[in-house]
Amino acid sequence: MPQVEPRVELLAHTPDALSIIYAAFRQCYHAGFVGDLWEKLVSGEVAREKQAEFVEKLLESGHVSPIEHVTFTFAVSGVSRALTHQLVRHRVASYSQQSQRYVDGSDFNYIVPPAIMTNQAAKRLFEKCMLDLRRTYRELKYILEENGRAEKAAEDARFVLPQAAETRVVLSMNCRSLLNFFEQRCCNRAQWEIRRVAFSCLKLCREVLPAIFASAGARCEKLGYCPEGEKFTCGRYPLPRSIA
Repeated sequence: MPQVEPRVELLAHTPDALSIIYAAFRQCYHAGFVGDLWEKLVSGEVAREKQAEFVEKLLESGHVSPIEHVTFTFAVSGVSRALTHQLVRHRVASYSQQSQRYVDGSDFNYIVPPAIMTNQAAKRLFEKCMLDLRRTYRELKYILEENGRAEKAAEDARFVLPQAAETRVVLSMNCRSLLNFFEQRCCNRAQWEIRRVAFSCLKLCREVLPAIFASAGARCEKLGYCPEGEKFTCGRYPLPRSIA
């Protein structure tokens, strides 16, 4: 029952992502049919640099809906149920999460918050709790199995599993949703675990589609000031009223 670290893998993304976004943008402003341009876009006859420049310019204008045509799919492991409760609040997305109803949790891995990991007294108490919960889960599952619940015992025993228990999830978001995800979760105020996952996803997105994600991240980085207000600012960027 070891503690685990997050792992993020990019499973897939929309093929010819830049060209799809370019075509979608062009159709908004082009009198003709962009389907006639498609072969030129994917063959490179219209240079990728030109496509990227066009896309970046329109993004700067605030026109972002065409980037919804491109989707990224990630596999994430080594994260807690606490993290996925936050993750699913990003609603324009698809999630497939490991089930505690069907997957035996007798030897669940767990995630330890850094503040607990660096405090020996807190760490001892935390790990004791994880061991006790594992023991309780097993005992409950055994009792239920012996009393006729059979393979359904896990769906009842899971009620004692902690938010620290590791889970695994496949998630898909379109580019617009990802930009919002990065704005919220790359912020210094975001919880440490989901912030770590967000930066891992952002790194992978930048490698595939820099025209969209090169400047993605916390909102303050693009704005040049902190939009969180005086009560919540981390101090990294000035508040709006302090900018001359």
